[in-house]
Amino acid sequence: MTPTWTRRRTAQRAWGRFLFRRIGRLLGSVFALLVGTFAMVHLIPGDPVRAALGVTAPADLVASRRHSLGLDQPLLQQFWHYVAASVTGDFGVSMSSNLPVSEVISERLPNTLSLAGLAFVVIMSVSTPLGIAVASLTRDGRRRGAELAFTTVTGVLVAVPEFLVAVGCVALFGVLLAVVPVAGRSGPSSYVFPVTALALGPTAALTRIVRVETLRVSSMDYMRTARSKRLPARLVYLRHALPNLLTASLTIGGLLIGSLVAGTVLVENVFAWPGLGMTFVDSISAKDYPLVQGIVIVLGAGVLVVNLLVDVLLAILDPRSTIMEG
Repeated sequence: MTPTWTRRRTAQRAWGRFLFRRIGRLLGSVFALLVGTFAMVHLIPGDPVRAALGVTAPADLVASRRHSLGLDQPLLQQFWHYVAASVTGDFGVSMSSNLPVSEVISERLPNTLSLAGLAFVVIMSVSTPLGIAVASLTRDGRRRGAELAFTTVTGVLVAVPEFLVAVGCVALFGVLLAVVPVAGRSGPSSYVFPVTALALGPTAALTRIVRVETLRVSSMDYMRTARSKRLPARLVYLRHALPNLLTASLTIGGLLIGSLVAGTVLVENVFAWPGLGMTFVDSISAKDYPLVQGIVIVLGAGVLVVNLLVDVLLAILDPRSTIMEG
């Protein structure tokens, strides 16, 4: 048995254990999500069917709707049917529109994905080069004024919530200046302000982290060696620093996915964006619990899957530390 074959075999086993653990965590998290969404309806005081149909609805109509939703069955039987149906993508029928919940979600989901996906691309593509550039300018205590201005501005941007940025964009550009429409999804220009509202704070936060990581990497021996060769600063940071910064950037970027999904719920309502965020708020107002449950499951499972993909990507970039740590 050759050493090369042994190393390959060991690496394959490590990858197998890594994927098994990650997929096991994903399945456990999805099950917890299903339990939470199921309990959400049953822990709400009162009868959700009566709340959805109104207090004046006839008793026979309420009883019929409860029977069609399976709410008159034993609790464990309801949970089993709920899990089995959710796994197959059957989230029931919307109480307000009488359409299948999966049909409503499939119609609105692409709008939310395009908004959150574009915001994520903006965050990653702006924060990494900007953080590296600021670190290069302020390395070794240089340009204290620029460093102070950077930390002040980014600190303020991080503290401002997404919905407040969204309201500010609507008030300034839609009402006061009236230069562009700021409601609905009507073309590429309609993405500008929703994406700005979603990406501004996370970009500032990630830029600060990239700057700190760049300063840490800059003090390492291999970076000193690269600078001693009189290489251009652009090559030093792109060729030697950037590969070591990608792990930290992707790790934080994966954590930002959850906040982006939560942010879309608020931002879509401010800009009347026809996505799942606005549908989610409308379904809560209408007490349309099957639709609420379906949206929570789809968005939650989506975040979990994206984080799994980020973990796998990090393991590919840095297999020793990521896979061995488990």
